[in-house]
Amino acid sequence: MRVLVPFGARDPKTRLGAVLDEQERHSFAEAMLADVLRALADHDPVVLADAPVDVDAPVTVDERPLTEAVNAELASGVPTAVMMADLPLVGRETVERLIAPDADVVMAPGLGGGTNALVVRDETFRVDYHGASVRDHRRAARAEGLSLATVDSFQLAADIDEPDDLVEVLLHGDGAAATWLRAHGGRVATTDGRAQFTWGDTEE
Repeated sequence: MRVLVPFGARDPKTRLGAVLDEQERHSFAEAMLADVLRALADHDPVVLADAPVDVDAPVTVDERPLTEAVNAELASGVPTAVMMADLPLVGRETVERLIAPDADVVMAPGLGGGTNALVVRDETFRVDYHGASVRDHRRAARAEGLSLATVDSFQLAADIDEPDDLVEVLLHGDGAAATWLRAHGGRVATTDGRAQFTWGDTEE
């Protein structure tokens, strides 16, 4: 099965701009991508990027928006897994859980209604990553009469988009993204019994 990892190399992770400058956003996004590629190492992943990027994997550059770029790849009819590049908690066992169901479409929902990973085995299915895409993808699969499976996984649900998401990387990650955050002063603080991300010299 072909495995694609879409990656916004041109201007990554803009919603992290409150805590990371532009250079840091690029560096941290590439660290998360490295973690995803490590988890997918047994499946020869291809990075589908909107600009050239230097990574340890083949890269296909497609400057079109995410939905259009992925649909162009799906149009080939080749069974394809699509995993987003901002899932630094994903491990190899979770990847196997994603591809295991014998369904036309397999989805891994994100916590905010997105679709963080997909397996597409039917050439009629197309993605639409706008809005609550997990809901739209369910509807699209059912409209085509396709079999559908959902993989319930914290590792796949925890995409890192907002500053508040960074604490999950420190609490649960052990790869390049967690290492990057700690090296740049990222720490876990507890406030009112909840863990939060902060910058500092010591971890509470």
